[in-house]
Order: sequence, then C-alpha cells, then structure tokens
Amino acid sequence: MSRPTELLRDANLDDWHHATRHKFCAELAEGSLPLDKMRNYLAQDYQFIDNFFRLAASAIHHAPSLPDRLPLAQFMGVLAGPENTYFQRSFDVLDVHIKERTNPSLKEPTKAFQDLMLKASQSGNYGAMVAVLCVAEWSYLEWATPFASYNKDLPFYFSEWIDLHVGDYFESVVEHLREQVDVAYDEANEEGRAVISEYFAEAVRLERAFFDVSYA
Repeated sequence: MSRPTELLRDANLDDWHHATRHKFCAELAEGSLPLDKMRNYLAQDYQFIDNFFRLAASAIHHAPSLPDRLPLAQFMGVLAGPENTYFQRSFDVLDVHIKERTNPSLKEPTKAFQDLMLKASQSGNYGAMVAVLCVAEWSYLEWATPFASYNKDLPFYFSEWIDLHVGDYFESVVEHLREQVDVAYDEANEEGRAVISEYFAEAVRLERAFFDVSYA
C-alpha cells in the first residue's frame, strides 16, 4: 500500500516533476547557471528562512510528542548555522547588494509561499504545517540527489547548495517529515485529509513557480 505522502505527491505529479527536474537545478549543478539568476534566486530564497522558522516552531509546539519534536528542532540548528552561513558567504562573493539581502522586492511565488507558511503556522493544524515543511525539504532532496557527485571544481555557491540538500542526515529529516504527514493524514477525518491535501498541493505548485520565476 502506498504511503499518504506518495499519494499526495502523485496527485500533484506534473508540478512535482517540473519542480524537481528543473533546468535551473541542472544548470546549477553543472556550473553553467548565469550568476544573475543565482543572485536573484538566493536573495529570494533567503526571505523564506524567517517564516520557515515560524512554521517549524509552530509545528514543534503542536507535535504530538517529544520524539516528534526533536528532529525538527535539531534541523532548525542547521538552518540557523551552516545554511545561514552559506547564504552570507555566497552573498559576499556574488556581490549581492545589501538591500537585496535584507529587503528585496518579492517575486509573486516568493510572496505566495511566505503567505502559505504563515497561514499554516497560524492554522493550529499540525497536518497542514508538516505538509508544507515536507514539500519544502522533500522536493529539494529529490532535485539535489542526482547531482550529489558533482564536479569538484564547482564554485562553492553551487556545490554547497547541493551539499545542504543531500546525504544521510538530510534524508533523515525528510523521512521524519514524511512520517509526520503520513500519520497526520491517516489519523485525520475526510475534512482533515482535504486540508492536508490542499496545503501539500499548493506548496508543490509554488515550488514549481519559484523555480520558473528564478530561471526566467
């Protein structure tokens, strides 16, 4: 029997494949992505961190038990440490203007994803929260994994972005989030499952839109 997360993904397979097999990601991995596109992408992506923390903190608060809370709490340390440091180093090397680092003009998918994270964090619905978190991390694991063995001459602002989204630890984070969605979905009534499905689908749609705008 398929897991609920597999069913949710498969219900949005066109958007999922478009997001996880995007030309943006392929060019990033081979080092041919134009730097203006990377600058814009990183400046927009960095804006997600604040609301991602809010959403993750809300999910930790609403999680059923301590074992459900701990993996996500530990992952927040990675975001606050190595991932945040990666952004700052990349901004410096790529000469990203201070305004673009701190207060860029948000593209529509960026704004919409921000709104979705805030909506989920304020919903009080744990299944909705972990659905959005799951899409955000699972989709990145899926696009990055085929490029884990990249050319070692790849500049760090490309290579380390891949490194942050592959490997045993990141796989364990994604698996934990998938398990949280699976359980929440299995335990929900019909209305609750519809809510989880709605949040999951919108997150996948916005991941696709974000890569499309970043590449355009």
